[in-house]
Amino acid sequence: MIFLRHPTPDVASGVCYGQTDLDITTQGHAQIERALGTTPKLARIIASPALRCRKLALSLGERDGIEVRFDERLWEMHMGEWEGLAWKEIDSSLTEAWLKDPVNNPTPGGECFADLQARVAQAIGELDDGLALETAIVCHAGPIRATQMTWHGLTFHEAFSEAPPYAEPLRLLKPGWPEPAV
Repeated sequence: MIFLRHPTPDVASGVCYGQTDLDITTQGHAQIERALGTTPKLARIIASPALRCRKLALSLGERDGIEVRFDERLWEMHMGEWEGLAWKEIDSSLTEAWLKDPVNNPTPGGECFADLQARVAQAIGELDDGLALETAIVCHAGPIRATQMTWHGLTFHEAFSEAPPYAEPLRLLKPGWPEPAV
């Protein structure tokens, strides 16, 4: 499968935005144009319904003449009461407690990473068919990392050591899938 993180969102640096529905920046529009040139032809596109994902997914769908399917399970992690706040505005004792085990500790009023991982695994698991290698998943960094953890056995810290780039195709193969023909 080809995973594409949404283009650069229009949000100030240092803001916790999780499921906040944001538009993209001018740079994000240029990233979509690049993605159209670097993403192989697709047979299927599944995307988070977030505006920042929809714009990229619909552009790819138009390019390839296919309808995009939106799946709520591909949203970014719900950060609860922290949504839209600058990280520096959030009580550090709360973030420190959450960071001791973000896989299992939910954010106040939100979810934990294991919740995100379970819903993403369910959504992606339904796509394990003959079209899997020609499928694009347009989503967020969290679902990409969750898939890397599930398929490749990465730990939370390994998956979070590097952020997936904005709007660049990343091919992830589930163990046992054949390498795609070049």
